[in-house]
Amino acid sequence: MTKFSTYSTALLAGLALLGSTQQADAQQFSKRKQYTSIGVNLNAMNYFGDLNPNPNFASFKFADTRWNVGVSITHRFFPRVSGRFGLSYGQVTAEDGDNANRDDVNARFRYTRNMNFRTNIAEASAVMVVDLIENRNNYLKRPDFVPYLFGGLAGFYYNPQGKNQAGSYVDLQPLQTEGKSYSNISLAIPFGAGVRYRINRNLDASFEIGLRKTFTGYIDDVKDNYADLSSKSPDAQYFGGFAGGSGGQGITNTSTGLGAGFRPGAKRGQGKTDWYTVTGFSLNYILTPRIKNPKFR
Repeated sequence: MTKFSTYSTALLAGLALLGSTQQADAQQFSKRKQYTSIGVNLNAMNYFGDLNPNPNFASFKFADTRWNVGVSITHRFFPRVSGRFGLSYGQVTAEDGDNANRDDVNARFRYTRNMNFRTNIAEASAVMVVDLIENRNNYLKRPDFVPYLFGGLAGFYYNPQGKNQAGSYVDLQPLQTEGKSYSNISLAIPFGAGVRYRINRNLDASFEIGLRKTFTGYIDDVKDNYADLSSKSPDAQYFGGFAGGSGGQGITNTSTGLGAGFRPGAKRGQGKTDWYTVTGFSLNYILTPRIKNPKFR
């Protein structure tokens, strides 16, 4: 994921550079040519973290794909540059027992850990959208097909839950399964690319692939090491893989014979931050600008 962090930083720097070059067009692209659109989005969400099938960024399971819906408002400031504010709500999920192969020497640890989670994510984002095809005219003369890049900043709320032995979902953040407290609110860097197609005078359709580099490793409630949970609740001990000071208990799958090593201080996660993606379609309706006629005296 380090490479992707580098790529995301480079992309955001590039977007900022492109945006700054548009300042020279500000006088030519007057307010009479600017316009605003409102959009609705239907997306798919995926998560990248400790519970993926393989410990690399490109690894995900299609069956773990979940829904996401959103709304947005976009204002075009310059021939290539728009600002967009969006709200979205969706879900991500994963499960070691389904994603890890017990017969794979590189996956048996995760199969034994046997963790599961789901969380809804509520996100608010502000991004800069840079069109690769400019439009120096008003919205009526916009191109029919426009590829674009975007990047910005987002804040999101998440609340990971795990399924216990009774099949009920339990909030994991209050349990401190690694002996640590973390916030349900975090920041992310959204970036990605899309294509926009003009349907008619006021309506555009878009397809977009967006990544979110977050600053938390606890979207799945797994990040660092196993903890001494002897003073914690039964739920905390269960999801933390700890019971009475012995290894290989709680949620831990003892069938592999590796559970005895899952003691306080042993590695539980990769120690890295999590990512999630938002991919899907949107419809954007352009609000017809009110053009003020010049006054003559």
